[in-house]
Amino acid sequence: QVQVVESGGGSVPPGGSLTISCAASAIHFKIYRIAWYRQAPGQERELVAQISSDEVPEYADSVKGRFTISRDNARNTVYLQMNSLKPEDTADYYCNSPYGSITVWPWGQGTQVTVSS
Repeated sequence: QVQVVESGGGSVPPGGSLTISCAASAIHFKIYRIAWYRQAPGQERELVAQISSDEVPEYADSVKGRFTISRDNARNTVYLQMNSLKPEDTADYYCNSPYGSITVWPWGQGTQVTVSS
């Protein structure tokens, strides 16, 4: 079974930057589309960025121009670089592999990002 481990979260002031990572033990990692999701307290989980197997990124409107998703298939790792962070970016961040309306991997423990002065 695939194991997913997110890391790199922390607390930053508004306007700050942070890069979070997701390592997955999936065999043939490179064939998967991978996405970053986030869930704020009391809200539903939302998809914020995804990257295809041929490294084409897509972003939610709320993060477009501020976040960059990338992948390193040799390390089975996906990154999310977050710039110009806003308080509304505060959430637990998770990664998974979307397939239509479902996700393929078990959910990891997530990594917490807090944007506050």
